[in-house]
This record gives sequence, C-alpha cells and structure tokens, in this order.
Amino acid sequence: MPALLISMLLLSACDSDLQKIKEISKKQLTSSVDSTTMVDVIYSDSARVKLHMTAPLLLQHQDVKKPADEYDVMPHGVKIVFFDTSRNESGSIIADSGIQHRQAKIIEFHKNVVAVNAQGDTYKSDELIWDQVKKIIYSNKPVQITTTNGNVINGSPFTSDEKLAHPVLGKSTGVFQVSDMPGNQ
Repeated sequence: MPALLISMLLLSACDSDLQKIKEISKKQLTSSVDSTTMVDVIYSDSARVKLHMTAPLLLQHQDVKKPADEYDVMPHGVKIVFFDTSRNESGSIIADSGIQHRQAKIIEFHKNVVAVNAQGDTYKSDELIWDQVKKIIYSNKPVQITTTNGNVINGSPFTSDEKLAHPVLGKSTGVFQVSDMPGNQ
C-alpha cells in the first residue's frame, strides 16, 4: 500500500513538472530577447533634444502575443541626462540597473540611484520610478535629498514631479542649515 501511494505522488509530481515545462516552452516560443551593447540614445520631440540615455547593455524582452508585457532591462547601469529648451543640462539620473516598461511608459531605476535636478539638489535611493504618463517620479523606499544649501532630508514614501522640483516625503526627518540665530532679548 505505501509503495502505491508513493508511486501516485511521484506520477502527479511528474505531471505537474511536465505542465510547467510546457508552459515555459510555450512562453519561449512567443517571446524573444534582443541584446544591444554600448547603448547611446538621444530622445527628441519636434527637433528639440529632451534627454540622452546611455547604458552598457540593453536587453529587449519582446512578446509577440502580449506586446503590453514587453520591457527593456539595463542590468549593468543606466544614465539619463535631461535638457531644457536651450539644450542646457537640466538634471540627470544614474543607477546600477533599470527596467523600462515600454507600453506603460514607466522606467524603474534600482540600486545606488542618484538623481540631480536643475537646481543642483541631489536625490539618493535604492529605487526611483519614473512614470512618464503621469509625469511623476516616486518611490516607496527611503529617499535622501541633499539640497544645494546643505539641508539633508530623509523620508519614505517619496513623490515628485518629473523635474524633481516639488518633492513630497512621508515620515521625514532632516538636518537643516540655519544661518541667522535670533538674538537674546
């Protein structure tokens, strides 16, 4: 009797494994990965340069049956430099890795993320997400902002406009530089 029970369990486990193998094989038939090295892309709109993106490696995951699921991975780092209407640098984002969800128009930046806005304020986190449709950058992980005048603000969650000009931090703490002290009265 125990031998029969063990045999039935093994057979059901094999069926389950076979089903998983079939699902993986089916997915591989409809999806492909293209790789590009030394990526150097300039995005423009109406002949106006908006940003310059570089990455050592870009893996483009394509799915014939589900184009909405297509995405790009930059596993060895990504750098994006933003430009204003006068072609002056107006900010940047650098990260150890990135994922771009093409149809959703969302780029995730992961590990050692450093973003700088036009005013020179620096944002550091292990994750920043740029939603190009909503025109916001956000994170649920801790973010540290160092302003040009030396203030340091930490908090989570984080949300800002895509130019990082109007940050909002939850559960925040900070160290602020005070230049004028009130006199003794």
